Amino acid sequence: MVFELDDSLTFPSPVLGEPDGLLAVGGDLSVDRLIMAYSYGIFPWYAFRQGEIHWYCPLDRFVIFPSEIHVSHSMRTLLRKNMYTCSVNKRFEEVIQACSEQRIEEEGAWLGPDMIEAYTELYRQGFAYSVEVEDEDGRLVGGLYGVNLGRCFFGESMFSRVPSGSKIALIWLARWMEAHGGTLIDCQFETPHLKSMGGRHISYKEYLDYLRR
Repeated sequence: MVFELDDSLTFPSPVLGEPDGLLAVGGDLSVDRLIMAYSYGIFPWYAFRQGEIHWYCPLDRFVIFPSEIHVSHSMRTLLRKNMYTCSVNKRFEEVIQACSEQRIEEEGAWLGPDMIEAYTELYRQGFAYSVEVEDEDGRLVGGLYGVNLGRCFFGESMFSRVPSGSKIALIWLARWMEAHGGTLIDCQFETPHLKSMGGRHISYKEYLDYLRR
């Protein structure tokens, strides 16, 4: 079942949603609604340029545990060359804009001005984070952004301007989280790219246990 949201800051139980995770449509992208949504593993998605917010909460969750990040031999070789440096929240607005441009090229303009504004406000209030990958000349060549609540990071989007730019960002994020007590990276949906880096499925119950901790 797909629910129509109104102005109240409530969501239906995720177990009532569609098999693909679609739970509700409508509502807004206010900070309070977004924080409530992510607290239950619910995330927004614009559907096919229609302008209406779709809210998803898959019960089969695809995640990466920071300690389980898989670094291939070729990636280890690349990282040892020290061609790139990583940082956190140094260039958030540039990262989200780059993610938007890549989405337009690959999947359609779901990451439009409303989404950019909403997540930039989350960043200003300390809930959204970016990871930047810079080359030796200081050019932004890869990165990712997402929402951080407690010890969990909810990945939203990533981009690459050089081969493996987004992989470098994800590896750096996982290592940084492991060093600072982070427990889980929510990948939202399975992709071959994320699966090859250690992503796996867990139940919604186990997922909520990590969020509650």
